[in-house]
Amino acid sequence: MELYFPTEFGERLAYCSAAATALIGFFMMFAPGYTYRILKLQVREGRTEAYGEARSAGGFMLGFGLVAILLAQPMIYLALGASFGVAAFGRILAIMSDRGSVIVSLLLLVVQAILAALPFLYGLGYI
Repeated sequence: MELYFPTEFGERLAYCSAAATALIGFFMMFAPGYTYRILKLQVREGRTEAYGEARSAGGFMLGFGLVAILLAQPMIYLALGASFGVAAFGRILAIMSDRGSVIVSLLLLVVQAILAALPFLYGLGYI
């Protein structure tokens, strides 16, 4: 296994999506309090289980992003794109049914859609 930066433009875009996933996961894993503040979520005093959930989700994203970078296979990029695509669909459902901040949710929807499109289009051979 070697760490390399891809030469093809499409694979570069997918690689950048995987790197962004790993970076977001790293931030979520090691700074859950800041993550909750950025997402405008509140954690009640004495209820630190929420930090454990953020660390777990961040660890998953960090691991998925690093595996996609290290293996650099189209099927792994397809899985990354499909995962973010389903997450974006969940964000759409949240916008339609929850009473949260619509501005933050729309911004996160755009980010998730971009992070879904880049590896998905590369994995399918469009870019």
